[in-house]
Amino acid sequence: MVEHRSLKIHREDAVLRVTLANPAQRNAQTPSLWKALGEVARTLDPDIRVVIIDAEGNDFSAGLHLDMFRADGMEGEVNLMQKAKASETEFAELIAEYQRGFTAWRETDAIVVAAVQGHAIGAGFQLALGADLRVVSDDVHFAMREVSLGMIPDLGGTAPLTQTVGYSRALEICLTGRFVEAQEAVGSGLASLAVPRQDLAATTDQVVAALLEAPAPAVREMKKLALAATLTPVSEQVTNEAAAQARLLHRIAAGSSKG
Repeated sequence: MVEHRSLKIHREDAVLRVTLANPAQRNAQTPSLWKALGEVARTLDPDIRVVIIDAEGNDFSAGLHLDMFRADGMEGEVNLMQKAKASETEFAELIAEYQRGFTAWRETDAIVVAAVQGHAIGAGFQLALGADLRVVSDDVHFAMREVSLGMIPDLGGTAPLTQTVGYSRALEICLTGRFVEAQEAVGSGLASLAVPRQDLAATTDQVVAALLEAPAPAVREMKKLALAATLTPVSEQVTNEAAAQARLLHRIAAGSSKG
């Protein structure tokens, strides 16, 4: 069983619940969490038919923990600034390792459902995008804030976002960093359902129950077919993300973020 201080994992029959469990820090994310998420997906029991990704507290995830931007790094975590300063190539390889915590869910046979409440920003938004389906509370606030910091979303989110809402809207969402709220999320296909906060857990369970009613072989084949129908291979897009982020953070770490 994968263990991480900010993650809770619970299995009940054919359903695995993966819960972000650091509500005091709005479920801010770190590289060690990304590696743990990737390991959960990699070692997923083939008998698991549905994975629920949810979060404790008021917010799904506020994104990358801000302490990761400190020059001296964050205790117990890789120093991203030092890594970015050293080598673009090595840093791109490091990002590729972290991306697995977001992209590997699409490669599993299980249907992955994200139950999202409150703010899902940056890495939080991208984790939700890594799921097959999203059920959201009516107070949800999705946002990509990376560009405003001189970076780009690099955790596998640009391909599913663009495939879902289209090129122009995806670009606008990322460049402006604005919030995408519940009504727009459902209307654009980012979310399947939006419900009052108090109904989010129960509604998610209802969706899961409906998924479990369908024959497992047909569900597996349908997921593969739907993924194959998308236009941009995620494997290519995450490589592009990693290279772009490595170039940008290399400049930031070297003290040359302008120009």
